[in-house]
Amino acid sequence: MHIEGNIIAGEFDPERNEFSLQRVKHFYTESTIKETQLESLYQYLKKHENEQDGQIITLYDQMPLRLTQSEVKQLIMDLQRIYPFYH
Repeated sequence: MHIEGNIIAGEFDPERNEFSLQRVKHFYTESTIKETQLESLYQYLKKHENEQDGQIITLYDQMPLRLTQSEVKQLIMDLQRIYPFYH
């Protein structure tokens, strides 16, 4: 199932119970997110969602990508949308 969020987009595979991340903002990537990883990322972002400086995430463990406070909130909403698909 294809999921198009505000910050991320990708495919959820119910048989493998994982989300294949294909886009972050306007950058294309290929990464797999398991339920525990999504939960950890969600909890971290919820703790820091009100920080005015936003957050920095990395793609491929080497390319920093800045998220504004507003984009962090949008990413949280994207993750909330994906989470119910896990079983």
